[in-house]
Amino acid sequence: MAPLAVSLGDPAGVGPELICEAWARRAAERLPPFLVCGGGGLLREAAIRRGIDVPVVSIGEPAEAADRFQAALPVLGDANGTYHPGEPDSEGARLALASLEAAAALTTAGKTTAIVTGPVSKAELAKIGYPYPGQTEFVAAACGASAEDAVMMLAGPSLRTVPMTVHCALAEVPGRLSVELIVRRARIVAAALTRDFGIAAPRIAVCGLNPHAGENGRMGREEIEIIAPAIASLRAEGIDAGGPYPADTLFAPHLRDTYDVAIAMYHDQALVPLKALDFDQGVNVTLGLPIVRTSPDHGTAFGIAGKGIASADATIAALRMAGEMAARRAPAP
Repeated sequence: MAPLAVSLGDPAGVGPELICEAWARRAAERLPPFLVCGGGGLLREAAIRRGIDVPVVSIGEPAEAADRFQAALPVLGDANGTYHPGEPDSEGARLALASLEAAAALTTAGKTTAIVTGPVSKAELAKIGYPYPGQTEFVAAACGASAEDAVMMLAGPSLRTVPMTVHCALAEVPGRLSVELIVRRARIVAAALTRDFGIAAPRIAVCGLNPHAGENGRMGREEIEIIAPAIASLRAEGIDAGGPYPADTLFAPHLRDTYDVAIAMYHDQALVPLKALDFDQGVNVTLGLPIVRTSPDHGTAFGIAGKGIASADATIAALRMAGEMAARRAPAP
């Protein structure tokens, strides 16, 4: 199988050192072969700063990565930059974007089996004219998918969650919710859990928007007018969806085993429980795309970059998950 493609993320963040740490732990963690798009010199410096031995090898084609992976970290492309951890700038943002573009191009062309994206600074990317709110939307556009069909799922050992609305003000959430949105995205989630995670009959728990799931309309009518009708439509299609459930109880330990994914109505409703339970192993997975894309579920962490204290567990989990998803999508021999 072809290797995974990894983008650097912002070079002033923790991405480069965590990529190096993941490679150093490749055997113990049984990671699939991966290549990094650009940043060879920068990765060498990051490994030295972290105090780990990571030989870096330049390759000319993705197919070379599998043979070189056990002995050295394969890097494809000449793009490089200066390693200044904790000091983001426009040069670094341009390198992050070039790496992302290269990884997406390789994966959409079928030369790599998945893309694993390092954490970027949205603010720094915006300064250089990057038009997307995040990497998810860029990857969707790169592979010709609709942004509406690119669904964010956060996955960890204890929990999977999907926010219906993502990067918007909390005041905007009620106006963005609709029966059509919930049904469309829940269909994508159900199909992806079967295709990419091997769950034959996914169980979907749907959160309410308001406290106590609205308490029969006393605290809002979104549950009655939007969320419950969406759940009814999904059930009519044969999808095992339940709710709307109060979000303050749905994530309790004795309930988490009763569903395979929780659909939340807004960003923090999904991410707070995931990060509370699985902060160091959380993975951001984009569902609904023709390609596999994962990312560690944390940011650039500029404040601790280059200090050797950032955990690589989420990066390792993202690499492993991408490999598992790609293997499930691979055609039968």
